[in-house]
Amino acid sequence: MDYPAAVALARATPTLPTGAGWAYEPKFDGDRCILWRLDTVRLQSRTGRNITAAWPDITTPAMDLPRGTVLDGELVIYLGGVLDFGAVRARASSRGRRLQDLVHRHPASYAAWDILMHDGQDVRALPYTERRALLLAVLGPLGPPLQPVPSTTDPGFAESWMSALAAQGIEGIVAKRLSSTYRPGRIWQKLRLADTVDGQVTGHTGPAARPHHLIVRLPDGRTVRTQRLPSALSAQLGQVLSGHDGESDRTPDGEPYRATTAELTVELLAGTTRHGVYTVTRPR
Repeated sequence: MDYPAAVALARATPTLPTGAGWAYEPKFDGDRCILWRLDTVRLQSRTGRNITAAWPDITTPAMDLPRGTVLDGELVIYLGGVLDFGAVRARASSRGRRLQDLVHRHPASYAAWDILMHDGQDVRALPYTERRALLLAVLGPLGPPLQPVPSTTDPGFAESWMSALAAQGIEGIVAKRLSSTYRPGRIWQKLRLADTVDGQVTGHTGPAARPHHLIVRLPDGRTVRTQRLPSALSAQLGQVLSGHDGESDRTPDGEPYRATTAELTVELLAGTTRHGVYTVTRPR
């Protein structure tokens, strides 16, 4: 198989599918990562970028994987026993001494849910059940920080994860057909604990290199201002926004902002208050 690999995705569903032929996995809150163990270890982002340098605490133990192994999963960081996406973002945007400090203070884990290559052979055409068995066989001898995500065929047990694991930062449940192959596109179904939506960035407050808030157009046509951006996420988005400033404008509430010509889509966590609060969780 060729690098970078095109990834399988999940589409949102209001309820878990039930009946024979389904597997359910908890959705961890982290950064998507394809882990390549060939002559060395290379980590690939969802969009195909090489992100190896930011995760030495994963690449080193991954050298113990059999050569010719490619895994799909999520890079996560636990703080106080809870998944912390902000810590993942901080790690992804850090370099040099700050990166070394974060690796030491907040070590990462890799939650693997699929295997794409085994013993040098492309196994994406195998059904989920066979790939799952290979995944467990490969990771079983290793242990943390490389671990398979839990899986069950019992929808009732899967739904219990929604409440039991919510406090640990689990995003929701992903349902996969037992007979399904691995292929690009939205082939899985995802039930989230919280509602998210993708929005098109049309502007920002503050400097482009370190925006304070984003102005985002939602799929229903509304334009909203997001909550203030965390520092690490602001720096990451600023790399895309810098150099793309457009004209000055004002939000519906009269707040000034700068339009942008950058092509940027972000995932938003939608709050449940009457006025609606939108928090940027990550770029798309």
